[in-house]
Amino acid sequence: MIMGAFVSMAVYSSFDKHLLSTLLALESMVLVVFMCVVLVLSLGQGYISLFYLVVSVCEGALGLTLLVEMSRVHGNDYLNSFSLVY
Repeated sequence: MIMGAFVSMAVYSSFDKHLLSTLLALESMVLVVFMCVVLVLSLGQGYISLFYLVVSVCEGALGLTLLVEMSRVHGNDYLNSFSLVY
């Protein structure tokens, strides 16, 4: 699992051109952290892992919403074409 975390961080830092690739790398990091939480807290505390999954699903939905909105406004998902100042 530690190797998966390092690979996810390497992908996140190297593929910073497209928003979709960064979102996929973030989701893989979320899955690695979830697996660690499940292994550590497998003694009957399922509510913490369920809460973590709910928060990560909301994060993923928000990321996809931003991706769709950015594609509609700018026509692509390049991060360098996205500016916070219009």
